[in-house]
Amino acid sequence: MTVKTSSEPLLAVTDADRPQVDYLKALLRYAEEQRSHVRSEVTGWLQELRQRSAYHAAQQRLPSRRDEDWRFTDLSALLALELQPARAMPLDLGAIAPWILPESQGCRLVVVNGRVDMLLSDLSALPAGVQVGSLADLPLELNSAAIEYVAARVGDREVFAALNAAGFPDIATIWAEPDAQIETPIHLLCLTAPTVPSFNQPRALIVAERGASLTVVEQFTGAVVACPDADTPHPYLLNSVTDCVVQENARLRHIRYQREAGNALHVGRTGVSQARASTYSGYALSLGAQLSRHNWEVEQGGEQTESQLYGLTAIRGSQTADTHSTMRLAYPYGDVDQLHKCIVDERAHAVFNGKVLVPQAAQMTNAAQLNRNLLLSDKARVNTKPELQITADNVKCTHGATVSQIEADELFYLQSRGIAADQARNLLLDAFAAEILEQVPIASLRGQLTQCIACRTDVQTAPTT
Repeated sequence: MTVKTSSEPLLAVTDADRPQVDYLKALLRYAEEQRSHVRSEVTGWLQELRQRSAYHAAQQRLPSRRDEDWRFTDLSALLALELQPARAMPLDLGAIAPWILPESQGCRLVVVNGRVDMLLSDLSALPAGVQVGSLADLPLELNSAAIEYVAARVGDREVFAALNAAGFPDIATIWAEPDAQIETPIHLLCLTAPTVPSFNQPRALIVAERGASLTVVEQFTGAVVACPDADTPHPYLLNSVTDCVVQENARLRHIRYQREAGNALHVGRTGVSQARASTYSGYALSLGAQLSRHNWEVEQGGEQTESQLYGLTAIRGSQTADTHSTMRLAYPYGDVDQLHKCIVDERAHAVFNGKVLVPQAAQMTNAAQLNRNLLLSDKARVNTKPELQITADNVKCTHGATVSQIEADELFYLQSRGIAADQARNLLLDAFAAEILEQVPIASLRGQLTQCIACRTDVQTAPTT
């Protein structure tokens, strides 16, 4: 199989970029070490994918604040870390107990340090019509199609996506067969268990074939590992890529829940490919990590396609959370609705950059994009940039952004009704987040998030059960 690449020149590198170049080279070496742990045989397509991706990454550098898409996000904390490749790590069921979702009992796939762990997974109640496991475990007829979906991303020259493709150790796969109506949500739990400062690269493929309906909860968190040589858990870099394929008349509900350790760095990319008359409902929930970045890319590949993106970021302390989304419409009668909310406290910093691209071919499009931000302290910051790029002339498109604080009059009103100041503040936070949380289709997760937001509990630790 031939992997297509572009002849477009790669990013020019200068001497001023040397620290970012050298660090990227080290990450590429770690990626190469992770390759040997892949569960499937090293076939020709995988070798070519990794070689091309490594080539793209090697001629670049890590992004800096001089790059437009990264000008509000400082990666200097990453450059200060001396990382090692994340190794296979055996865990017991107690390590994942706080994260088990009751709605997904018997439908849980666990990934530890980038590798599918079938001992921690529980697929005993998996309904008919869906295949869940490692890419190597797929039936032969599905494996070849999965290879095409994964290899289609080899031309992606974004440096972190290329880095992931150059050295992912395994691919967690969730595959709904044609017309399968999967009512039980599938829980994909991605754990990083660092015994040393680690570099972890999980990868996932989610496919809803023609006419199928599927709900997936993709969760990222750090596992508690005893480290006798460290007073606190080791820091780590997680660089994830998830490809979602929604075929004709299919529906995918995809909840992405990031609650990493407080000293973690999280970079993630979600790529969504939709066919005609399909529906993708995405929910991006970001509460953890010292620094997190999520690139959300949605491509509508047919008429009458619906894309719904809901996002909620809640950060405090010195956390940074950066969300970049791109929605590309290429056919008539497309529908896009995006609402992203940020709650920013103390010295935290939130970034939102959303793009909706509506070319001439995308007539009769209906697109709406809105970013709302709530700052809870004088030192909290947010940078927001919603964008519409429209060349079609028969569309209905809107976008906007708001930045506000809790109104003193609202607090006074609640206090005048006998509600304590702290409780009144929490009620207003709950009301702000409710518009997003009410859309989350998993009741236990919705309740967990509601408690976390309204009570202002520590968002960087595991939930109580």
